Amino acid sequence: MRKGMKVFKSFACLGLLAVILSCSSKSNPDTLVMIIESSPTNLDPRVGLDAYSERIDDLIFDDLLTRDAHLNVQPGLAERWEIPDPRTYIFYLHQGVKFHDGRPLTARDVKWTFDSLLQGKIRSTKSAVYRFVDRIEAKDDYTVVFHLKEPFATLLWNLSDGAIGIVPYGSGDEISRTPIGSGPFRFVAAEQDKEVAVARNDEYWGEKPRLGNVRFIVVPDTTTRALELRKGSADIAINSLTSDMVLTLEHDPNLAVLHAPGTVLAYMAFNLRDPILKNVRVRQALAYAIDRGPMLQYLQRGFARPAKSILPPESWAYNGDVPAYNHDPERARQLLEQAGYPSVNGVRFHLTMKSSTEESTRLMAAVVQQQLRAVGIALDIRTFEFATFFSDVTHGLFQLYSLRWIGGNEDPDIFEYVFHSAKFAPNGANRGYFADPRIDALIDQARHELDQNTRKQLYAEIQRILADQLPYIDLWYFDNVMVHSKRVQNLSLNPSGNYDFLKTAELLTNP
Repeated sequence: MRKGMKVFKSFACLGLLAVILSCSSKSNPDTLVMIIESSPTNLDPRVGLDAYSERIDDLIFDDLLTRDAHLNVQPGLAERWEIPDPRTYIFYLHQGVKFHDGRPLTARDVKWTFDSLLQGKIRSTKSAVYRFVDRIEAKDDYTVVFHLKEPFATLLWNLSDGAIGIVPYGSGDEISRTPIGSGPFRFVAAEQDKEVAVARNDEYWGEKPRLGNVRFIVVPDTTTRALELRKGSADIAINSLTSDMVLTLEHDPNLAVLHAPGTVLAYMAFNLRDPILKNVRVRQALAYAIDRGPMLQYLQRGFARPAKSILPPESWAYNGDVPAYNHDPERARQLLEQAGYPSVNGVRFHLTMKSSTEESTRLMAAVVQQQLRAVGIALDIRTFEFATFFSDVTHGLFQLYSLRWIGGNEDPDIFEYVFHSAKFAPNGANRGYFADPRIDALIDQARHELDQNTRKQLYAEIQRILADQLPYIDLWYFDNVMVHSKRVQNLSLNPSGNYDFLKTAELLTNP
């Protein structure tokens, strides 16, 4: 391992030389420029699913509810709500809210937003999220009632930040081209693969942003992103630079680095229909054989923390009191012997791990390969272009793979989507065919339970069982890492990695 670690220590992007040698240029004093890696796919908040669409939408549109740092729902457009029975949710809207075109926002707009999904007026995969909604009633201008087909405890989460913003009554697919919301920023212009521009909503009903204008510029290349920051032609990049680049840019006198714990999870998943991996002792042995420490230190450069659950520690439902698998090669060997896999000429069996061509994923797979070899497991690595790789994953064509959960793991409803036996792909993301009647029963009970303390206990038990059965190895949570110009002040990072910091950020006139 020592020799392998030297490789990681010496790893650096040659493009950083261009960054270090680049010269600075003057920034626009009235506009903050933020780098994004690709264009949002659709700025209609009923449709856009990718991170850039949802995060920019969340600046242009308001949701009924928001989320706090512990991922609890809080008031948004709805000042308060009542749940008179498990199938009825009554929301009372903030009065005096206006859309960017001056129209008042009322219950009719809320009803239309969801009806357009449920009735198929807008085609979107988001409609499945609200499958338990029977009908929506605009009781008066500022009272909205959701009537459910059955109790659905995660409804509140699915009405909060980034889930779906409220659009004006009658809005069709033109919203994707000319978004009109009621949020703190209003849409100005967009050019595919180039930029999205927004401006402060001076009539905003809540706390108004301090920034006058924000440009999101699309920069696909990692080295070019670092160069734009170094030159001063961009002000902010979040979670879009390699760890080595971040460490280099820390030394630039005009730049600062802000990082905080995040919720994005790296994990390894098993195909439980595989004759080797269906044995829980084998899966546990793999967990004991993997040493996260070197990967966190040399690959992530300390910008990540070990994971024990698919949920992040910030979640109200997180349970850290579960079986842990600290690096223990001897224990791994014992379990493999018990599972019936003795070592023959140093090899017990072969496994194949599928990976995308993304560099950090390939490096991680190489380290795992080395660590498993030490306990007698020969790991073959097969890399594919992402679309091919992901297609194989969703069709169950793998033994092992590694991916990330981005956002979806912030709500405990993910347990149903990923681990319920009714959610084998393509009906859900149970791609490894995990089935446990105890898990199914607990998930079903938690989905119908409205008391959060009771739900917390149910989810705690789910996490204990999963940590024992190991359909996943939860590897680590990535930090949110922002590199920004020192002319940008009053920044803070949300665990979700969203763009809420733009609501409070300000530009110094003489940095």
